[in-house]
Amino acid sequence: MPKTPKKPEKAVIPPNVEGLRAEVREENITDTLRDNFMPYAMSVIVSRAIPEIDGFKPSHRKLLYTMYKMGLLTGARTKSANVVGQTMRLNPHGEAAIYETLVRLARGYEALLHPFIDSKGNFGKVYSRDMAYAASRYTEVKLDGICAEIFGEIDRDTVDFTDNYDNTLKEPMLLPTVFPNVLVSQNLGIAVGMASNFCGFNLAEVCRTTIAFLRDPGCDILDTLPAPDFPTGGEIIYNKDAMRGIYQTGRGGFRVRAKWRYLPKENIIEVFEIPYTTTVEAIMDKCAELVKAGKLKEVSDIRDETDLKGLRITFDLKRGTDHEKLMLRLFKQTPLMDAFSVNLNLLIAGTPFTLGVDKILEEWCAWRTECVRRRLFNDAAKLREKLHLLHGLAKILLDIDRAIKIIRETDEESEVVPNLMIGFRIDERQAEYVAEIKLRNINRAYLLGRTEETKRLENAVKDLEDTLKDPKRVRDILIADLKRVMDKYGAPRRSELVSESDVEDFRPEEHIEDYAVHVFITEGGYLKKITPNSLRLSGEHKLKENDRIIASLDARNKDEILFFTSRQQCYKARLHEFEDSKASQMGEYVPGKLGFESGEALLFTCLPEDYSKHLLIGFENGKAARVELGAYATVSNRRKLQNAFSDKSPAVSFMVLEGDRELIMTTTEPRAIVFHSAQLSPKTTRNTQGVSVISPKGRHRAEKLCAPSELGVANLERFRVRSLPSVGVALRAQDLGNEQLTMNN
Repeated sequence: MPKTPKKPEKAVIPPNVEGLRAEVREENITDTLRDNFMPYAMSVIVSRAIPEIDGFKPSHRKLLYTMYKMGLLTGARTKSANVVGQTMRLNPHGEAAIYETLVRLARGYEALLHPFIDSKGNFGKVYSRDMAYAASRYTEVKLDGICAEIFGEIDRDTVDFTDNYDNTLKEPMLLPTVFPNVLVSQNLGIAVGMASNFCGFNLAEVCRTTIAFLRDPGCDILDTLPAPDFPTGGEIIYNKDAMRGIYQTGRGGFRVRAKWRYLPKENIIEVFEIPYTTTVEAIMDKCAELVKAGKLKEVSDIRDETDLKGLRITFDLKRGTDHEKLMLRLFKQTPLMDAFSVNLNLLIAGTPFTLGVDKILEEWCAWRTECVRRRLFNDAAKLREKLHLLHGLAKILLDIDRAIKIIRETDEESEVVPNLMIGFRIDERQAEYVAEIKLRNINRAYLLGRTEETKRLENAVKDLEDTLKDPKRVRDILIADLKRVMDKYGAPRRSELVSESDVEDFRPEEHIEDYAVHVFITEGGYLKKITPNSLRLSGEHKLKENDRIIASLDARNKDEILFFTSRQQCYKARLHEFEDSKASQMGEYVPGKLGFESGEALLFTCLPEDYSKHLLIGFENGKAARVELGAYATVSNRRKLQNAFSDKSPAVSFMVLEGDRELIMTTTEPRAIVFHSAQLSPKTTRNTQGVSVISPKGRHRAEKLCAPSELGVANLERFRVRSLPSVGVALRAQDLGNEQLTMNN
C-alpha cells in the first residue's frame, strides 16, 4: 500500500523569545534591485572607476590636489608616506590603495607618457609583473612640472569645489587642465556593468589636433592624430580605416608588437620594447612553455636582462636559424604581439557616455571654454574690486589735508573709517583701504602712480569684458595655451606605426621543416615517426609485450594524420607535432598525446592528403559506408570530430579507397561476397549507416571488409553477386589457396 505522506512539521519558536514572530513580506525583485543594487553600481561608476572630462578618476584627483595643497608643486620632495597620510583627509581608503594610485602616476613606474609625480626611489615598472615597488616610507615624491598646467588656474574660480566626505575640507570637482589630458593619459577603469579603457595619445599631436578642431570642427582628426602612443613604445599595426572606426565610435581594437633587433655577431635577438598590455614575465613564461613543448627548437637560451638602463629580453639562436621567421612565430605564439581594446567611456556631468575622439574633443573644448570664461570673469571681478578701491583713493586725493584732519581729530580708532566715509562719501571698503595707507606713502610719486594704475586697470577691465563678449578671442586664448603646452612639454612619438599591409602574417606551415618520414602505428596505440636514414640504420622495432605494428605509412613531416577510435570519434594531428623517433624507441602514446577519453581505443589511422579520396567502413551488421574524406576536412584547427562514423553497429574494418575497385566482405560463419565499390554511393554525412552488403545468419556477424588480394581468394567469380545485399557464399579452405581458414564459432 502507498505510504501516507507525513504532515509538514510546524516551525518551532524558541521558548525564551516571547512574542517574536517572523515577518514575511513579498517584494518585487525589480524594485529590490533598483533600491539596493543600483545606488551601489552608480556610486562605483561615478565616484570611483570612470574618468571625467579632465582625464582623472576621483582617486587621482584627490591625491594630486592634496600634493598641491602641501606645496609640492614648487617645494622639495617629501616621503610618499606623508602624502598618503594627508590624502586620507580627502580619500577615505587604506594606505595600500592610495599608494598604488601614487605609484601609477609616478615617473619611475613609467605607466604614463607624461607622469604627474616626480619620484625618487624604487617604484617598480609597468612592464614588469614581479618588480615590486618599495614601501612608501622609502620613496620620495613631488608634483612634476606639467602639473603647473593643471593647478595654475585652480585658485581663479575655474572649477567648482565641494565638501570632502566629512565636511571638513573643500576639494575640486574637476581639475582645470589646460590641455586634453583625457586623451593624453592612459586610463583603465572597471565599474559595475561597464568599463573604460583609454589609450594614451602623444601630447604634441593631441594639442595640434585640438587647435585644428577649434579652428575647424569638421577637420579630419586622423591627419594630425594618426594613432595612440604608448609609454612602453612598440609598433602599432596600423589600419587607417579601422582607426577611423575607433575614432568615430569610441570602441575597437588594434595590435601592438614588440621592437627588436638582430645582432649577427652574437647571433642573438634583442627585444627592447614590448606592448603596453603585457609584461616581461608573461613573455618569458610563454617562451618557456614553448621550449618545454619542443616548439622553440631554434632558441638555445632566453634571458631577461632588464636593468636600470631599460628593458631587454635576449634570445640566443642556434646556428642557421632564420631570425625573421622566428620572430614571426614568436609574435603569433607569445605576448610579444598583443591586442589593445579601446573603450572611450567617460563621465559627462555625472553621466557615462561612450564617445568618439571628435566628440571627446568637442566636450573638452566646451568645458575648457567655460573654464576660461570663469577665469576671465574672476580676473575682471578682482580688477574691479581693486579699481573700486582706487576710485575711493582718488576722492581722498582731491583734498588730502582734509583727510588727515579728519583722522587727527577723531578720538577713537574705530571711528576713523566711519568719519572718512561721511567726509568723502565713500563706502567702507574704500575707507578701510585709505586708512591703511602709510603716512610715508602720501607723496607725489605715490599719488601719481595710483592715478596711472587706475587708468591701466580701467583698460584691463574693459579688455576682459570685451574678451568675454567675443567667442573668437576666448578661442584664441585656448589655442595660445595649447601652443604653450605643446612647445614646453611636447615629445617625439614613442610607438611607431607599421602599415598592416607591410606586416607579414604568420603561416605555421611555412615554418615547419618538411622531410620524408616512415610512420608506424602499433595495436597498443603507439606511433613512431622515423626518418629513412634512421630506419636504414635501425634494427628490430622495440615494442611493448604483446604489442604489434598494425600500420606502416610513408609520409612527409608536414602531413596531416587522422585517428579513428572506438567512440566514433576522429582525432586530427600533424606529423610534425610528434617527435622524431627510432626503431629502438617505444614511440609516442597517441591516446595520451591527443587526449583520448577513458576506455577509448584506436581503431584506424590514415593520411588524408588532399581529402580527395573516400573512407570505406565495414560494420558488424553487414553494412558498408563510403564517406568522402572531405567530410573530415575543417577550416579551423579542430583537434577532435565527434560522430565520425555510425554508432548503430560496431565498425570492423576501415580502408582508404582511391578510385573504384572490387572488394570482399566476410562473415564469421564463414561466408564471403565480392562486389564492386561503385555499388556504394559516396556520402558526405560522416555518420551515415551505409548500404547493406552481406546478411549474416543467426548469431554470426560481418568480420572483414578489404581487397580480395588481402585474403588471397583464388576464384573471385564464385563469390560475385548481381545485387546487394546477399547472404554470401560459403568459404572453403581451397578458396584461399595456401591460406588456412580459421573457423569462428
